Order: sequence, then C-alpha cells, then structure tokens
Amino acid sequence: MTDSAATVSAALPAEAAPPPDKVLRKLFLTLFLRGRSSRGLQKQTAPKSIGEKLSLTLLFYALFGLLALSFVTQPVFALSVYLHSLTFMFLGMFVAASAGEVLFNKEEGDILLHRPVTPSAMLWAKVRVLIEISLWLAGAFNLVGLFAGVVASNGSWWFPLAHALSTVLEALFCAASVVVLYQLCFRWFGRQRLEGLITTSQVIVSIAAVVSSQVLSQMMVHGSKLLRIDQHSWWIGLLPPAWFAGIDDAVAGSGSRSAWILACCAMAATAIVTWMAFGKLAHDYESGVQTLAETVTKKRRSREGRRWTDRLVDLPPMRWWLRDPVERASFLLVAAYLFRDRDVKLRIYPGLAPFLAIPIMFMFQGHGPKDQWYGGFRITFIAAYVGLVPLLGVSMLQYSQQWQASDIFRAAPIPGPAPLCNGARRAVLFFLTLPLLVIFAALIWLPGHDPAQLLMLIPGVIAIPIYSLIPTIGGGGVPLSMPTEEAKSAGRGLTMIVASFASMALGGLALMSWTLGFLWWLVAVEIIAGVTLYVLLRRSLAGATWQSME
Repeated sequence: MTDSAATVSAALPAEAAPPPDKVLRKLFLTLFLRGRSSRGLQKQTAPKSIGEKLSLTLLFYALFGLLALSFVTQPVFALSVYLHSLTFMFLGMFVAASAGEVLFNKEEGDILLHRPVTPSAMLWAKVRVLIEISLWLAGAFNLVGLFAGVVASNGSWWFPLAHALSTVLEALFCAASVVVLYQLCFRWFGRQRLEGLITTSQVIVSIAAVVSSQVLSQMMVHGSKLLRIDQHSWWIGLLPPAWFAGIDDAVAGSGSRSAWILACCAMAATAIVTWMAFGKLAHDYESGVQTLAETVTKKRRSREGRRWTDRLVDLPPMRWWLRDPVERASFLLVAAYLFRDRDVKLRIYPGLAPFLAIPIMFMFQGHGPKDQWYGGFRITFIAAYVGLVPLLGVSMLQYSQQWQASDIFRAAPIPGPAPLCNGARRAVLFFLTLPLLVIFAALIWLPGHDPAQLLMLIPGVIAIPIYSLIPTIGGGGVPLSMPTEEAKSAGRGLTMIVASFASMALGGLALMSWTLGFLWWLVAVEIIAGVTLYVLLRRSLAGATWQSME
C-alpha cells in the first residue's frame, strides 16, 4: 500500500515554486501592512490590503481632490497642471521619506543577500511596493479629477484613460529617480559618505518636489499660455509635472504640438530613469546594501573631550531650562540622534524640508511691494507654518530602528514618560524650530520688506509650545520608543494637508486683526488661552503613566 502511494505521488507533477519576484513582493508588502515589529501584532486585526491600511489617509486625499471641480471651466492643461503638481509633491515626499527605510535596511541583508536572488529582482520588488502605495494615494487624490477633465472647456472622454496613464508614469518616475540618486551617491562617493549623502539627497528631492509643484500651481492662472514653449515660457519644459500634464492635453485636450513635446519628455524621462535604476545601476544597489551592513572602524579622536552638546547644557540659560536631570539626559539623547543617527535623520529632515521650501517660495512670490495685505498674509502664514514644526518633529522622533532599547525607560526609576517627553520637546524646539524661525525672521528683515511686519510673527510663535505638547497627549511622544513603519511615512502627505489648512486659518485670523488694528488684543487673548491650554496639557502629561507595551 505504501509502495503504491509512493508510486502515485511520484507520478504527480511537482508543484512549481513561485517566482522570486512574486515572493519578494509579497514579503515587502506584508512588512508594510504589519510593520517590522511583532509587539502588539494580532493576525486577526492586521490589515489585509493597502486600502485597509490607509483608509483614513485615502479618505482625506479624496476629499482634498474635490478642489479639482473648481477647474471644470479651465482648459485640460490647467486642470492637469493642478493635479500633477500636487500629485508630484505628495508622491515625491512619500517616496523620498520612505525609500531610505525600504531600500537600505541592514537587517534584511543578513537574510536575503546569501540567497539566489538577483539585485534587480530585490530592488524591483521593493520599488514595486512603493509604486503600489503611491498609486493608491494618487488614485484617491485624482479620483474626482478623472471626471472633471471630461467636462473641461476642451476636454473629452479620453481624459480618464490619459490621466490614469500619466499618473502611473509619474509614480514610476518619482520612485526610479530616487533610486538612481541613491545609486549614483554610492558609486561616486562610496560607503564612507553614503549614509550622510542619502539624507542630503532625500532633503533635496523633497524640496525639489515641493518647489516644482508650487511653481506650476502659482502659474495656473495663465491657462493655455503655458503651452507656448517660446522665449517667454521655455522653462516650463524643465518642470516634471508639466511633462505629465502634457500627456493629458495631447491625448484629451488641445492636442497641440507643444503638448506632444511635453508628453514625449515625460515618456523619455521615465524610460531613462527606469532603465538606469533597474538595469545600468542595479549592481551598485547590491554593493550598497552589503557595505551598509558592514562595521567600519572609526578613527579615534586625537583629543578626547566632552561633546559640544554636553558643554551647551551646562551654560546659562540652558542650565536653567534643563534643571531636571532626566529632561537633560533626554535632551542630550535626542540631540545625539538628530545629528548622528542615519535612521532618524532620514525621517526627520526630509519630512521637515517642505517647511523650509514652501514658506520661502511664498515669501518671494511676484507681488508688488505696495500690496500690504498680501505681504501681511505671507508673514502670518509663515509664522503659523513654523509653529507646526515641533508637532511633526516630536511625532516623528517616536520612531527608531533601535526602539527595543527604549524598554530601559520603563526599568528606570521614573514614574512616567513626562520628563523624557519634555526633554525631547525642548530638543526639537532648540535644534529644529528656533533655527527655522531665525531664518524666516531674517528673510522678513531683508530689503523690500517692512520690518514692522515682524510683529505678525507673534501669533504663530505663541502657538509653538502648544504644538509641541500635542503629540504627548495620553503619555505619547516618548522619544525613540516605537518601531519604524513605512505606513507612518505614507501618512505624512495627509499631515501636510491638515497642517496647511491650520496655517491658513491662523494666518487669516492674525491678518484680519492686523488690518483692523486689534492685533495686540488678539495677542492678549491668545496668550491667555495659550497659557491655560499649556498648563492643562502639562498637567495631563505629568500625570500620564506608561502606555501598554501591547
């Protein structure tokens, strides 16, 4: 009986092993959905799809996409510029902020590099997951725009198909461009400088995405004139969102020669960066992952001594500001990670790059110096924008690849997370928020601006301490205490949307009080309300206990 069963089993065709690319794609998608930590993970409640994982984010993106209805009377190119500009900003920020965590993870090298997996297969599996997530985000934002293009002034029923194609190409272009940038950094500069260059390149990509999208958004009022590639608008061919908008206009809009030129630029650029990322430079990716996992002996300093941050906290007024020893230790710990840890730098600085790019662009828009109302609004907008930096800074500092080490916080004789959160808050305020505030104050002081408008920074500055306490509500905001998850990166575009609306609201209120002459009344009311809310939040934090580890 046993022999016959064995004979039958041998006669049956062996089940073919699934292709490596499918296995890797499923692996990295599962890591995105469930995270890289098993703490608190329950298989029954774990999300099964990207849509389920990002449901709230996708909802807000779709609601924000309703603004496309305001362009139904405009030509197809104007609508497409709007859609592709903001899509390019969202996707560029997401890919730039997430690619470092996804592409260069040291733990993966110990498991995958010795297996028969080609570098291009592993690279493509990772980038494919990034593109899938990007398309979910882009699809939610462009959902209304797909139908708005049909009823545009020169639209047609071909617009949904053309716009879907151009959006897919745009997502592929964003992902491949970031991959090429990393590979070139490794090829030209080597392992010793790769980690720092990855951070720099991500910041550059984030700023470039924001700048290119904002430039086109501000020029949308010119409508079809942008398609005239002559001496007056030759620069339009240098901005990637215009390339992909050209596909929409060529297929479902005016069909002009300039639109086809832009469309050809989009397809050619996408083909070139894709070929470079997954063909020409794929071997450099394998070498980069291998060398990042290696331990390099650093040269010892010729003169041993205290670090500058240690000296800083011993000087007044920092010594008075950090009287509590636990707060001081937390301050120094966060400062060390902000300046020395690659993982934290990859998360913090690219995420905050738009907070530097958008206000600067907003400051130097081409409006006349006599337009005092608009100039005042720019100042109040910048102040409110800077106030949100500590909110995002403290929120993002919760995540670290060394999150297991934070268990020592619970073992230490500390009644709760309050002193650790306060130290982290103050590090973000001192090292991130204060420099940005000084930069923008200097820009306002430059010739061509009224120095008296510096007073309009006050409402935004008053809100800064409140913003820094919001992530600590309920005992949250403990620095470096949570595992890194790419899902947090996907939601940063949503955070930017909410932050922008909050900035506009506060800026509008401050500007109205400035125009009507009761700015100081607003400041007085804001101080009273701010102090009250600050005291309540501090008391809530002081009484908070450790959150459950599960």
